[in-house]
Amino acid sequence: VEAVHLIADGKAPRIPQPKEGATYEGIQKKENAEISWDQPAAALHNWIRGHDKVPGAWTTINDQVVTFYGSSLLDASVPAGQELTIKGASRPGLVTKNGLVVFGNDGKMVLVRNLQFEDGKMIPASKYFSADETTALELTEEEKKMAEDIR
Repeated sequence: VEAVHLIADGKAPRIPQPKEGATYEGIQKKENAEISWDQPAAALHNWIRGHDKVPGAWTTINDQVVTFYGSSLLDASVPAGQELTIKGASRPGLVTKNGLVVFGNDGKMVLVRNLQFEDGKMIPASKYFSADETTALELTEEEKKMAEDIR
């Protein structure tokens, strides 16, 4: 009540807020969201999840910046998959049917579901090695007729 009266009377002390630490702006920058691989799996998961969607936690794979989205801790045996070398990681990741499995320095696993490349293209992590493949859409006769009717 006293503080309200001081404000109402125009006598409340005014202390300027310091600029340092006054905003979250600094942690929203892309260059501050690089993944440090020398951490336990839980810390990696929290880092990826904490930067999901903006600005996106990223790392370097094959000399290209790749941003990770949609992580979860994986508490199972190591799944079968194709190895993927990740810069700075002590152990290669595994591209599996469910996504990209990465390992913390404690040997535990994190599953990443989506990857985004520098050009903005986003793919399911499970499709990493087939990302460059393109397939032509072939319509059946019935579908061709339906497409023509829609036109």
